[in-house]
Amino acid sequence: MTTGQPPRRDRRATQGRSTDPSRPGREQPQPRPYPRPSREELSAAADKTIPDIIAVGLDVLFVGINPGLWSAATGWHFARPGNRFWPALHRGGFTPRLLHPSEQDKLPALGLGITNMVARASARADELTAAELVDGAQQLTDKVARHRPRWVAVVGVTAYRIGFARPKAVFGPQPEQLADARLWVLPNPSGLNAHYTPQTLGAAFAELHSATLG
Repeated sequence: MTTGQPPRRDRRATQGRSTDPSRPGREQPQPRPYPRPSREELSAAADKTIPDIIAVGLDVLFVGINPGLWSAATGWHFARPGNRFWPALHRGGFTPRLLHPSEQDKLPALGLGITNMVARASARADELTAAELVDGAQQLTDKVARHRPRWVAVVGVTAYRIGFARPKAVFGPQPEQLADARLWVLPNPSGLNAHYTPQTLGAAFAELHSATLG
């Protein structure tokens, strides 16, 4: 687990606004190939956990629903090919370039971190029970109280509604806080979420990014 608190002003000065990787005329770095876990490795990854990427005093702590099997097999958050978290993070202005999931340890220096509502890995998020999400919400609250991020961004409105008993919650800023952190709900970046394109997902992340600069 990554610890320590990077100076916030220095972090902001070096981060800057990123460019849209879809714009023509800009050469983008080629992503490194993913290791492809075997079927046996993916099956063995069920119910495993992976470490948080977290530090004290982050600008934004992103909260996934739970790790997928690719993440549990590789140890990288949002690792499955087709998951759009890392491109959305870049399109939204949080990272100066598109990061590969294996570079997740670079996030705390940018004021960012990743955790999950539920720690255990599964093939699909809908395999989780409501009781697991409620328990995960309480554990997340305790984690936020200890690490004191400025913002908490839950990546998945359904998990947020169930875990925090907010059945009418919508995307965007929430009226309540989590511990002392401001709270935001983002769309699920899974490739199965057909309601959002890479562009509209990036725009949702960009809205949060703009709010954190205020």
